[in-house]
Amino acid sequence: MAADPHVAIGPLDLADRVDEALAVQALAFGLGPEEVDIRRYIVLRHLTGPGARALGATTADDRLVGFVYGMPNDRSHWWSGVVEPYLRADGRDGWLDDSFAITELHVHPAYQGRGIGRELITAITDSAAEPRSILSAVDIDSRARRLYRSLGYRDLARRVAFPSAPSRYAVMGAPLPLLRVN
Repeated sequence: MAADPHVAIGPLDLADRVDEALAVQALAFGLGPEEVDIRRYIVLRHLTGPGARALGATTADDRLVGFVYGMPNDRSHWWSGVVEPYLRADGRDGWLDDSFAITELHVHPAYQGRGIGRELITAITDSAAEPRSILSAVDIDSRARRLYRSLGYRDLARRVAFPSAPSRYAVMGAPLPLLRVN
């Protein structure tokens, strides 16, 4: 499916547009104001990491309707520390090395189902130097999980518990480049 022709995908100065991006994430992920404030701090900290980059999906009037950001994975990051025991249990902790981590991918609900998320994630991983990608997603059958599977992501660990997160997560990995729909 081609992305929405009325939406452009391109580089995003996420630090400059963090509030717009978090507003999209809040709608797409159901976050309240307190969680958005916490995530603002996390996003801005992530952006200082080596290799961190972001892409945005914008309308003709420059309204941000989706974004993705990620970075080369580092075992010293908090996320890696949480997921490593789950991956190690199945001998898959090597996925934490030489992987491009998708940190966040969100599309405004009114723009979902138009290929925007697919275009964002493939564009950001196409420019990755790493041979594979890793991410986490809520461990339910969802539109996001179906998208990731269609791109070649497979479950590496399930029922992952992140501190203070009410839901369990799945860690997924895919070789790069991601699969394309014919």
